[in-house]
Amino acid sequence: MGRVLLGGLVAVAVVLPLSAAARPGIPAPPPATLPARLTPAALAGAYDANRENAAEAARMAAAHGDPSRAAADRALASPTRHLLRFDARGDGQVTEVLGDLARATRVAVLVPGSDTTLDTYTRFHTAAASLYRRLTHEAPGGTRAAVVAWLGYRAPATISTTVLTTARADRAAPRLRAFLRELRTLTAPGPVAVSLLCHSYGTVVCARAAPTLTGLGVTDIALVGSPGTGADSAAALHTSARVWAARGADDWIAEVPHVHADLFGTAVGFGTDPVSPSFGARVFAAGPGGHSAYFTPGSASLANLTRIVLGETTEVTRA
Repeated sequence: MGRVLLGGLVAVAVVLPLSAAARPGIPAPPPATLPARLTPAALAGAYDANRENAAEAARMAAAHGDPSRAAADRALASPTRHLLRFDARGDGQVTEVLGDLARATRVAVLVPGSDTTLDTYTRFHTAAASLYRRLTHEAPGGTRAAVVAWLGYRAPATISTTVLTTARADRAAPRLRAFLRELRTLTAPGPVAVSLLCHSYGTVVCARAAPTLTGLGVTDIALVGSPGTGADSAAALHTSARVWAARGADDWIAEVPHVHADLFGTAVGFGTDPVSPSFGARVFAAGPGGHSAYFTPGSASLANLTRIVLGETTEVTRA
């Protein structure tokens, strides 16, 4: 039955048109020129350069007749935004910092899933901001937390064949590792605990990167709303980090078949359900929410993700 359902998903993905594919290209400037190796002292300059780049991208999008993209770019050009990386070309890529990264002792890196582009970035930023507010409220004295919203890869569309394979994740994983290496040069001296909070297809990205993250300070990897990771178990991720998993009671991702299959000459599907006992993750409570509700203020999932980031692992409520 799983293979039949998966075959149906592939058929739908092939037949239905993709809005992104049908959309004409939007002109945008190349990314701002930054130092080859960023340091804490260079962060303010990088933020300024990327905001200026976002403002120029907004002007170009407006002149092209795309007010939606212009508005998205313009929002990121606000003086209140801290863009570590920004590229408005194509679907767009953004790495945004919330908090004082140079002084942080605990950092949460959010990795988004399908349909996350520059045009939909606002909802990703909302999730990151929700977590940051909770962290600043809950952090004990002496703990300084920062959040990084990492849209550093081209996420697949939900209705597409690419969302059913690890291809995009395979390309994204080295980029995530490179960012985490850079992060070590941008945070406070001494030990800094990094938590990877991965959503939907982003869990596939984190799983592909996991074996290469030794020595980069990653203490925890949380998989929420996951379709599977491409690995059969948490142990198969070959990471020393604690591996967590959660799924909201109303998350449609539960209906995705957890199988591997060879269809049309392509390996599709992501295997074992991360919240299943056989996977071996630490499964925590996510409450009644749906696929986009894991960072909703007041939710059980946000409370538990906050505890994971702060290292309060014994306080995490289990599913």
